[in-house]
Amino acid sequence: MGQGCDASVLLDDISNFTGEKTAFPNINSLRNTIKTQVEAICPGVVSCADILVLAARVCVVALGGPRWDVLLGRRDSTTASLSDANSDLPGPTSDLSNLITAFSNKGFTTEEMVALSGSQTIGQARCTNFRTRMYNESNINLTFASSLQANCPSRGGDDNLAAFDVSSQNTFDNAYFTNLLTQRGLFPSDQQLFNGGSTHSQVTEYSNNRSTFNTDFANAMVKMSNLSQLTGSSGQIRTSCGSINSLEFNYHIYLLGNNLSAYMVKLST
Repeated sequence: MGQGCDASVLLDDISNFTGEKTAFPNINSLRNTIKTQVEAICPGVVSCADILVLAARVCVVALGGPRWDVLLGRRDSTTASLSDANSDLPGPTSDLSNLITAFSNKGFTTEEMVALSGSQTIGQARCTNFRTRMYNESNINLTFASSLQANCPSRGGDDNLAAFDVSSQNTFDNAYFTNLLTQRGLFPSDQQLFNGGSTHSQVTEYSNNRSTFNTDFANAMVKMSNLSQLTGSSGQIRTSCGSINSLEFNYHIYLLGNNLSAYMVKLST
């Protein structure tokens, strides 16, 4: 989302540049820098954007989820937009209409939006992002709400964590959707997918058929990973994912002819 699959989300804030890390939907996301080790072996060739896409697939597969083909050759953005990140990325309190619109604006169908939401079968969220749901909403399982309240008081404890999927948080499966059937969605936006709206039947289907979810999720991830990507001479191959290269570095890479990542190559292994 945001600018697209260009690693703009990794750029740090500096005195004359504002990145996207502090956008509300991105705050406290965890991102490891594999880039340092890659640069030591193959400098100036592998982009941060490609690393993000590959890391996403590796994590999903490692936790029992589906595998999908990954195209390589993306380049990294030299810009970022905090305002776009705040406006384009759906927030934890988004209603169904806002979710559908946010994804539609990027070319995704409602069905693809639901499939991608299933990625939250893994991961955790901060108390400040789900407090509204457990204290102010009625469409929540009372036992589930009580368990969350024990770790997330009405005041304070903003950084305390809770798993999106309380039943199998370390496995990529369809339990996210099963939880929605019993009103155990962590975010208000999660439960919106099963709250009497147009996505009700798709959530039910995914809760009953893990294979269907896996297939739809993998297809949607291929589409997501190709969103507004930079190739050819656009952008750059950052030497550090958190900062834009200097002009001198870019010229050096040009002289070396390290433009291998300008071509889309289907990863076959």
